[in-house]
Amino acid sequence: MSASILYIHGFNSAPASNKATKLTTVMDSLGLGNQLRVPALHHHPRQAIPQLEDAIMHLGRPLLVGSSLGGYYATHLAERYGLKALLVNPVVSPHLMFKGYLGTQRNLYTDEIWELTHDHVTALAELEVPAPQDAKRYQVWLQTGDKTLDYRLAKQYYCACVLRIQIGGDHGYQGFAQQLPAILSFADINADHYQSFDFAAL
Repeated sequence: MSASILYIHGFNSAPASNKATKLTTVMDSLGLGNQLRVPALHHHPRQAIPQLEDAIMHLGRPLLVGSSLGGYYATHLAERYGLKALLVNPVVSPHLMFKGYLGTQRNLYTDEIWELTHDHVTALAELEVPAPQDAKRYQVWLQTGDKTLDYRLAKQYYCACVLRIQIGGDHGYQGFAQQLPAILSFADINADHYQSFDFAAL
């Protein structure tokens, strides 16, 4: 199936997150719900990646839309399978950062309690790929007001890609709903499907 989207949520997030919900609402409203997957990812990378690979298999060659840690997963998968990826405030080298967060974690949306271990960190390190060099396959959306991640790390890592850097905002990416037409366009979804949709009402 072409013109499809795989949304990849971030660390301790879920399909109920703000960006995932807005994207799902739009795709369902446009009658394109079957061209979208938003899997509830397992907290361990070695289980999350197979979930995403299964979704890719069902969708064909989807656009990968990854937020935060989902951006890291999306980069790995885009490089492995030659897919397009749109990354929203992506984390770079999470295995280096997560060493400081070992221990009990709680999913912000499901309230699941789990333990972040050294094995999680090792698994994340194994997914790292060289910085992407294909500007045609990547868009990277950053907001400088992100207090969770330093946007400059992603700006440097993805310097060969198409960068969209907005002043202000936050880690959740303010104004995401109004940018959804750009995502649909990058996913090769025909503009006739959504040109009359009121994205401002989301």
